[in-house]
Amino acid sequence: MLKDNKKLIIVGKLVGVFGIKGWLKVISYTDPIDNIFNYKPWLINQQDQWVEIPMLQGKRHGKGIIVQLKGYDNPEMARTLVGIEIAINNEQLPKLAKDEYYWTDLQGLTVINQANITLGHVIEVLATGANDVLIVQGEKRHLIPFLPERTILSIDLKKQLISVDWDADF
Repeated sequence: MLKDNKKLIIVGKLVGVFGIKGWLKVISYTDPIDNIFNYKPWLINQQDQWVEIPMLQGKRHGKGIIVQLKGYDNPEMARTLVGIEIAINNEQLPKLAKDEYYWTDLQGLTVINQANITLGHVIEVLATGANDVLIVQGEKRHLIPFLPERTILSIDLKKQLISVDWDADF
């Protein structure tokens, strides 16, 4: 059982039962989708407690993935997990180079512009074709392109602060 769930990263969701042996369909939030298999153990939320659950097998199936989890060997048991998110400890993520960030590191950070006006907090990061976009919520919502040294001037994880070149009126 895990006590400190503030260091968890959601990496997927159990979304359906597959077959008669209790396999489950998974939506993976990793890229590529089968990278979710690189993270062990998985944690799932059962009765408001995050618990480790061993994966017996996992594989690609069509455009998605399926898994068999220990202790869930028939469709009825597996169905009890449908809709539950899959998490990992953030320590399981590979270390990044300087000036590289996981999206989860950016969520919740305060965003200020060059005029020292607080625009709000990062509530989400979106992947787009050209570049990622920070969704910042304050008095109004700002969609700020994640362009280092252009719109993103600095990121200070210790101070929980992102400095941007962005007009408060945009």
